[in-house]
Amino acid sequence: MQGTPKKPRRAPAPEERKLDPERSRRLLLEAAKEEFAQKGYAGARVQDIADRAGLNKQLINYYFGGKEGLYKELGRQWLEHEESFNDPTIPLDELIVRYLRDAAADPRGIRLNCWRGLTGDVWDDAPEDLSDLHRRQTEGELADDLDPAAAMLLFVAAVSAPVAMPHAVRRIFGMEPDSPEFQQRWEEQLRRIVRHLAS
Repeated sequence: MQGTPKKPRRAPAPEERKLDPERSRRLLLEAAKEEFAQKGYAGARVQDIADRAGLNKQLINYYFGGKEGLYKELGRQWLEHEESFNDPTIPLDELIVRYLRDAAADPRGIRLNCWRGLTGDVWDDAPEDLSDLHRRQTEGELADDLDPAAAMLLFVAAVSAPVAMPHAVRRIFGMEPDSPEFQQRWEEQLRRIVRHLAS
């Protein structure tokens, strides 16, 4: 008995043959972000990332030195992206809402972070920089009796919760976590919570 014949591999179109290195890197990074967010570092396969990008998996080694290098590059990209909205001159409640809006616009970063926590895939053990929260505490935006490290963990959890625990949002609020109604309500409440933490 013969098996189902395999589909012949599609020949790349002329424009695909001439992919420039930057575009190839972009496609691989986007595909990797999707795969890692869905399956975690351990579950994501290099071949699946390459297939999603429509490129040869050897390019992952060529551009990033392998799967680990690709994963680390996503982390570096996040830090670069974070600089675009992490403004130390704006009020703390506005800053937290910016993180919340960023997570709502692209929840893959939160999902990837959840996988890291669940599987222990931690590549960077550098401690969190709490200097901005210490400064804000000195300026009265955070009460003197609060530990900035505890406040940071609270903020990370509050921003992550709608993506990490959508079932809890549905059960507690009776709303879909990605609905405009919930997002508006959560933003408003989070602003109030953060303001109440001031001295």
